[in-house]
Amino acid sequence: MDQLPNLGREQEMLEAMGLDSMDDLFSDIPKDVCRTDPLPLRDPQSEEEILADAQHLLGANVDLDSRPSFLAAGLARNFVPTMVPMLATRGEFLTSYTPYQPEVSQGMLQAMWEFQTMVSELVGLPVSNVSMYDASTAAAEAITCAVRVKGRKATQKGVVYVSQFVPPHRLSVIENYSQGGEIELRTLEHGRDGRVDLGAAVVAAGACAVYVEQPNAFGELDEGIAQLKEIIGEDTALIVGVDAVSLGIVEAPGNYGADIVVGEGQPFGIGPTGGGPIYGLFACEKEYLRMMPGRIVGKTIDEDGRDAFTLTLSTREQHIRRHRATSNICSNETLIALMGAMHMALLGPEGLKRLALRIAAVTEVTKRAVCSIPGVVLVDPDTSNFREFAVKLPGEAADAVAHIDQAGVLAGLPLGEWWDSMSTCLLIGCDERTSQSDIDALVSALSSWVEEVGA
Repeated sequence: MDQLPNLGREQEMLEAMGLDSMDDLFSDIPKDVCRTDPLPLRDPQSEEEILADAQHLLGANVDLDSRPSFLAAGLARNFVPTMVPMLATRGEFLTSYTPYQPEVSQGMLQAMWEFQTMVSELVGLPVSNVSMYDASTAAAEAITCAVRVKGRKATQKGVVYVSQFVPPHRLSVIENYSQGGEIELRTLEHGRDGRVDLGAAVVAAGACAVYVEQPNAFGELDEGIAQLKEIIGEDTALIVGVDAVSLGIVEAPGNYGADIVVGEGQPFGIGPTGGGPIYGLFACEKEYLRMMPGRIVGKTIDEDGRDAFTLTLSTREQHIRRHRATSNICSNETLIALMGAMHMALLGPEGLKRLALRIAAVTEVTKRAVCSIPGVVLVDPDTSNFREFAVKLPGEAADAVAHIDQAGVLAGLPLGEWWDSMSTCLLIGCDERTSQSDIDALVSALSSWVEEVGA
């Protein structure tokens, strides 16, 4: 057959579809979405020129390590031991992908199994997968998993109650996952003190699931969550989102009835990295095992009586059968999750407890220092906080953050970016790297702004 020029082949395909031009092919897509004029790209550059331009652009970024930072809002400016990247960049880890051939992947599979074991022990549940993409996808997958398992017994068919104070970016992912799945999301109310309203929580009995976070979006620890399972009953799944490091000192959710526990694994093993890549945690009771998303590594014994590891129960094909799939996640964040396992192994139980105590202590010290400023008050007084706390300011929080930024301090997240009604509130985050000099710099800059607005 004669070789047709590219344009000839293009025209031949268009004619087979009954079209005259490429514009006809893309006519259903709005022009302002993706059909644009040629991009205004510069002429070709040498390698040196490209590198110089890249360095110039990157120089405009503010490195969290370059100044005192109190920005958290779901990610931690943590300290990762040097041993973690040294181990993770070994060729056998860095080049590993999917261990479909267990006979040649035993080392990688065992490392993944160890990660699962650590997560299970951390949250107090018997089963864990090898990780999710992040905390938000883990939460959304937990909800769809719970609906699949509890849907038949639920008296409130397809209904899931979600905490009033789930951060909007996470709620958005949950809503996206729920669309088309006949899942109705309802709000689980909180009291004026920020805690779950246990009296109102009775309405969730008979629903497929309840999703809450401990600590909540304001870093507040709510002891009432431990009573939720008793209120909603066994036929309703209790899903708890956690700050993984807090479990060094806070009760594991599996010990007070949580059916599924999810969370952000990022504080173990990797820094904020501009928001990703990171990894999510997912653990559950055995009842949910068959419907759990992601990958699971199992441990058994080979014909010679030696320990053997393999992917089990869930295959990749299970997740790509479109409407019959249990999940659209057929992969995970293996390398980063392994970095988390390395970090957890280096810490050990006592190290994790000391780390959690350190963060809790610096959070309290920072909270007291900030609230000593006249005109600055806690959003929810008399609460215990971990990593974060919210304060109400005598003016717009965004203005305060801009002022404090000029003093060389990242003050936190203006909560008006999440909820319009909280535009005068600031979410301040702490971590194991927060020092007394950082706190002093924040207090000094915030005090000068308060004086400027005349509080």
